[in-house]
Amino acid sequence: MRKILYCASTLSHIRNFHLPYLKAFHDQGYEVWVAANEEDSIPYADRVVALPFAKSLISLQNIKAIFLARKILKEQHFELISTHTALASAVVRAAVLLLRKRPKVFCTVHGYLFNENDGIKKWIYLLPEKICAHVTDVLMVMNQEDYKIAQKHHLYKKHLHFIHGIGFESSQFQPVSLEKKLQGRKKLGFHDRDFLLVYAAEFSRRKNQEVLIRAFAKAVPEAPNAHLLLAGTGALLEQCINMVKELHMEDRIHFLGYVQNMEDLYPICDVAVSSSKTEGLPFNVMEAMACGLPVLISDIKGHRDLVENQKEFLFHTEQELTEKIIRYPLESKSFTDWKYALAKYNLNTVKEQIIHLYNS
Repeated sequence: MRKILYCASTLSHIRNFHLPYLKAFHDQGYEVWVAANEEDSIPYADRVVALPFAKSLISLQNIKAIFLARKILKEQHFELISTHTALASAVVRAAVLLLRKRPKVFCTVHGYLFNENDGIKKWIYLLPEKICAHVTDVLMVMNQEDYKIAQKHHLYKKHLHFIHGIGFESSQFQPVSLEKKLQGRKKLGFHDRDFLLVYAAEFSRRKNQEVLIRAFAKAVPEAPNAHLLLAGTGALLEQCINMVKELHMEDRIHFLGYVQNMEDLYPICDVAVSSSKTEGLPFNVMEAMACGLPVLISDIKGHRDLVENQKEFLFHTEQELTEKIIRYPLESKSFTDWKYALAKYNLNTVKEQIIHLYNS
C-alpha cells in the first residue's frame, strides 16, 4: 500500500487545518501517517507517532527527534512526505537528509518566520531552509513575499509553487441579518450601540496581543462604546490578563477563551483586528472578511495579500492602530463585500490545486 506521512509541530495544527487533505489521501487508498508532538487519534490517520520537538531549533531534543524521525522513515518506506510548520519541517527534512533512499518531500510554508531585512534573525531561520532545500522536491508558499524569498534563495530542489493558502470553509462564514446580530450581542451581554472589535488567535509573541491591548486602551477615552473581544488560549494569556488589569480595562477588554464556533461570533462584531508580527495567509482574517467585517490588520506579509486598499485596512505602528480604532466607530463602517476577493481561497478550490500537485 502507498504511504504518506503528514508532519506538523502540533496535533492541533493537523486537526485545525489538514483533515480535508488526510481524507483526500485516505480516499485515494493511501495509508496515512501523522507525526507531531504527541500521540492521539486523528480522523483519517491510520497511525499517529510522536516526535519530541523542542521550540528552540538548536535544542538537543530536536537532534533526538531527527534521529527518531529517520528511524521511522527508514522502516516505513513512505512514498510521500508532507511537512508543515517551521520546526517540524526542519526536523523531518533533516531526517530525510540522513537517508540514502529518499521519499518525495512536499514542504508547505505557512509563513517564513523572517523577512529579507531581518539581519541576523533572517540567517538563523534561513540557513536551515537552505540546507533542507536539497531534499525539498516541491515547495509551496502562500504569500507573494515568501514566494520571492524562496525564489531568491532557491529553497527547493525541483519545483516552487504559489498556492492560495490551504483553503477555508467560506460557506460556514457568512454575514447575518441585523436582527440576528443584535440577538447575538444580547446573549454576550453587549448593547446595540456597542462597537465590538474581535481578535481570535493563540496568545503568543507572534500574535502580539500586547500591542493591541495598549492601542485599544489609549483609544477608549475617544471611543466610549468600543469593546475588544479576545478569543483564544496560549502561553501569554495570563500575562495579557494581568496587563488588562493594570490598565483598568477589565470592563472593556474581554477574554473569551477558546471559541469553537467563530462563525457565530464574527457576524455580531463590527471590526476584526490582527496585530500579528508574521503570517502565511491567516484564517482568522479571511473568516472575518467572509462574515462581512472590515479589518484592521498589521502591515505584514500575508496580511498584505488579502487587502487591496492597504491604506484603509493596514496599520504600521501602535499609534496608528489607536487612531484607526477611534476613527472606525465614528465612520460607522458596516458590511464590506469581500466575496469576490475571497473566492480563490475556498477550501474546495485550493484543495483541488494542492492534491493535483501531489499527484503530478
